[in-house]
Amino acid sequence: MNAIDEAPGACSLRRTPRRLRSAAAALLLALGLGPMLVSCETAPISGRSQLILLSPGEEVKLGLQAYQEILKKEKISTDPEKTALLARVGARIAAATGRTDFQWEFRLIENDKVVNAFCLPGGKVAVYTGILPITRDEAGLAAVIGHEIAHATARHGAERMSQGLLVQAGLAAGAIAAGSSGRDSASTQALLGALGAGATLGIILPFSRLQETEADRLGLIYMARAGYDPRAARDLWVRMADASAKMGRSTPEWMSTHPSNASRIRDIEAMLPEALAIYKPR
Repeated sequence: MNAIDEAPGACSLRRTPRRLRSAAAALLLALGLGPMLVSCETAPISGRSQLILLSPGEEVKLGLQAYQEILKKEKISTDPEKTALLARVGARIAAATGRTDFQWEFRLIENDKVVNAFCLPGGKVAVYTGILPITRDEAGLAAVIGHEIAHATARHGAERMSQGLLVQAGLAAGAIAAGSSGRDSASTQALLGALGAGATLGIILPFSRLQETEADRLGLIYMARAGYDPRAARDLWVRMADASAKMGRSTPEWMSTHPSNASRIRDIEAMLPEALAIYKPR
């Protein structure tokens, strides 16, 4: 049994990825930080146990700062039809989450070259106009917003930051160990480079893909609760795959923060029955 799992008041990490769970446990114990620094969190709907070292208040503060900085640099759309559509869809998806503690805000950024959207901690959502030709309709936009909002409700940002802190601490510990072993500078740098690459490919990227898949699942549920047909999410990703193919984007999945389009479509199809069971058209 893991000491952190069994300590009083500790967060159970059993359902976090095995490599991250083991690394976190060993590192926290080695640094003498103790189990009380591990926030016991559970992702909504999926019930996945999470390792989070950042308080909700700190996370929301950082999210608001980032949001304000982005809005200063971007042009906000004043198109009445598009902004009304975003506000309407956003309000329905937000209500479906049950997070009345979030200060929800939805902004449309005028940039047709950027195919993207995001939701920062606390409910600050931005959608770039470049994604609208792919969303096509209200249900397609709901799929995008549902996915992005899911990242915030599941505290994925804080979870990634916590993971990054652990990886950095692990690399620092490795540097100290390598230095005390009498290795020369070149050998130490080579070792740390290998450790960094291993952490990226073996922990950080796989975990990011896990979060993306979880956000897809939560997004489908939010869509269904809001009265949007969750099958629109599958159709959206088929169109996204076509758009990516036309732009020649083909990063191997194992090197990416996101699942491949083919994997995503397959996973969403497998998740649809759960969402369809609660879907009621409005």
